[in-house]
Parts: sequence; structure tokens; C-alpha cells
Amino acid sequence: MKSENSARLWKEANTVLVGGVNSPVRAFKGVGGNPFFVVSGKGSTITDVDGNELIDYVLSWGPLVLGHAHPLVVEAVTRALGKGASFGIPTEAEIRLGERIAALVPSIEKVRLVNSGTEATMSAIRLARGATGRDLLVKVEGCYHGHADGLLVKAGSGLTTLGAPTSPGVPAAYGQCTLTVPYNDLDAVRTVFEAHGANIACLIIEPVAGNMGVILPNPGYLEGLRALTKQYGILLIFDEVMSGFRVAMGGAQERYAVTPDLTTLGKVIGGGLPVGAYGGPAEIMDLLSPVGTVYQAGTLAGNPLATAAGLATLDVLSAPGVFDGIEAKLTRLGDGLGTIAKEAGIPVYQTQAGSMACLFFHDGPIADYAEATTSDTARYAKFFWGMLERGVYLAPSQFEAAFMSAAHSDADIDRTLDAARAVFATLE
Repeated sequence: MKSENSARLWKEANTVLVGGVNSPVRAFKGVGGNPFFVVSGKGSTITDVDGNELIDYVLSWGPLVLGHAHPLVVEAVTRALGKGASFGIPTEAEIRLGERIAALVPSIEKVRLVNSGTEATMSAIRLARGATGRDLLVKVEGCYHGHADGLLVKAGSGLTTLGAPTSPGVPAAYGQCTLTVPYNDLDAVRTVFEAHGANIACLIIEPVAGNMGVILPNPGYLEGLRALTKQYGILLIFDEVMSGFRVAMGGAQERYAVTPDLTTLGKVIGGGLPVGAYGGPAEIMDLLSPVGTVYQAGTLAGNPLATAAGLATLDVLSAPGVFDGIEAKLTRLGDGLGTIAKEAGIPVYQTQAGSMACLFFHDGPIADYAEATTSDTARYAKFFWGMLERGVYLAPSQFEAAFMSAAHSDADIDRTLDAARAVFATLE
């Protein structure tokens, strides 16, 4: 794989960008080596500055469920841009995207659009505190909800990759308002609620964890959280920034038939442009300004380019057979990888929920953050680089998800499996 131009740009990037990147996981610290630089994407592939074409299973970390530069999304954004990039006053597209979200996501009657998943989660937590008059937050170890103060406590994703369980710069008082419990452990939740329930505003969780690898909820776990939060008057927040329109069209809450009090969204609803949203029942959402007194605002919230891309994406994704087809392709890829690993004698543990999945280099089931961190990250790094050399781009971290798109073809999957067969033969 040619890399001269990427190497040159990497040196230049490090002179002006912190660590050479604008988001830590892009630095490839989880697999060693240096990142490549992308110049374009089309369908299921990206092309880097050295002319290498790669089958992409990262898809901008999930938003590109239709693939790169889908013609209907490009057309919608181009049309919107021709009318103006931003206004700071209402547009009809905001209404239509809000209607679409409310129609698809079971828990949502009203929605507030924001600019990122981080904004969505921090705002939903503020709303929960305003609604309950309580201060404490319960989060689940290994679930990542953005980089807001108070959420960088035993978070996953890049923090897991970099080995930093928390972050300097977060006041101790913020950390004291955040209580943590393991994923898939109802007894731990019950214990925390018994001790602090009267002061807990909300419990926030990725219902399908996607930032410590993809970890699925045990049978009864989400139902148990719903029952316990109702018992103690605690709001349940599902962070579906990743799982929304990936695990099912209505998110994990549709797939597992558990309805939270508030839901946060991002990624797919912007079709690759910066976006976030949070929503829930009208009686809770109407506590927000300008109706209520819980304040949250954003100059670029509901941006016309992002709403256009999101509406176009959801239009295509909602067509009969599209979502199921994407899931089926990922299942075929996962089955093939599992067979290859078994033939090579390499222990792996695979998970899949809808169109997101993970291949853990681990010899047994993984149910929580602690178990995820015992994966063989060195072996994953060898696998990553071997696949990249053969034209397949996977997440540069064992603790991230792989994604499938509508643009991936059977030929892409066949080529990926051929590459995996060659790489697994080199692993020890």
C-alpha cells in the first residue's frame, strides 16, 4: 500500500493540529503506526491521497448508512446549499426532519435538533435534572456519551484505546455527580439506586454498547433498567447516537421493545453532516426554553444542509427491504469471518446488532467493559494492518464498531473475506 503522500501530510498535520488530528481515535494509537489521509469516497470505498482505494467498513464512524456520496444525498445538500448555508431562523426542513424522527423512534413525541451527539447527551442530562430536581447521574462503564464534563468517567471509545479512564480538566465536583455501574449488571444498578435513588436524576446508557466494541444487552437487562428507573422516579436515557437507525429503524428501543424517557440521536440523521438530536414525551420536552425554563440553544442547530442530508438518507433507508438488506450483508460478512477464524484456530468473539458489529480477538463471551478490555489488542492491530494492506479499512481500534452500508456489494464482501483468509493465516 503506497503511503508517501500520507506520510508527508502526517508530518505537516503535526505542526499545526494537536497530535495531527481533530479527534483522538483518528491518530491510530490503538493499532500503532500513522493514519492515511482521505481525498474522496464513493459508494462503499474511499480513496486516499496516494491513490489507494479501500473498502470502507468505518463509514465515518456510522453515519454513512447509504455509503459515500449517495447521489440523492448529494443532490439534496447541493440544492439546500444553493439556497443558503445557514439562517439562524426556522426552516421547514427542521419540521420535516423532526416529524420523521418522531414517526420512527418509539419514545419521541417532540425533538430538539442540535449539532452533535455530545450536545445531545449533555442537553438531555440537563433536561433530566431540570425535570426531576435532582443532581446525580448514573452512567454505565465503557459507554461513551461525548466529551462533556461529567461524562468522561469510565468512558469507552478513544479513552479505552488510549488507556485513559478519565480526563484531566474535569473538576472533581463534576465527577462526584456521576455514579458508574457495569454494563449488563442489574444488581449493581439496584445497589446504587438503593443508596442514592432519591438524588439520581437519570441513568444514561448505550442500549447496545458501541464504544467498547459492540456489546449486546443480556436478555432482560434493558427491561430491568426500565423497571428500576420507574420504581425510583429516575429518567432513563437511551443514547442512540450510534444505534439509532443502525440496530433497527427505530433504534435499539424498537428492537428490544423498551421505551426510555429520553433518547439522544446523531450520525445517521445527518447523513454524514454534523448533527444531533434529543427527544421524548411532550411533557418532558416542553420543559425546555422557550416553553419552559431549562435552557439550551445553538446557532447552527437545525442547519439546512444537515437536515437536507438527514431527510434524504432516511427516505432511502425507509424504502422496503433496504434496512434488512444491509443487515443481511453484514451477517454474511460476519459468518464468513467467523468461519475463517475458526479454520485458522484463532479465537474470536463476534457480535452484531442490525448493521453494526464487532470482531473481538477474545476466546469467550463479552458482556461488559472489563471483559472487553481483556481482548488481544496486539493481535487486532496485526489484523487491522494486514487487512489495510489488502485494501480493506476497518476501525483502527479493537474497541470500535464495524458498519455496513447499502452501497457494499457481494463482490466487496467476497474481496473482504479473501483478504481476511490471507491475514488470518499470518496470525499466531
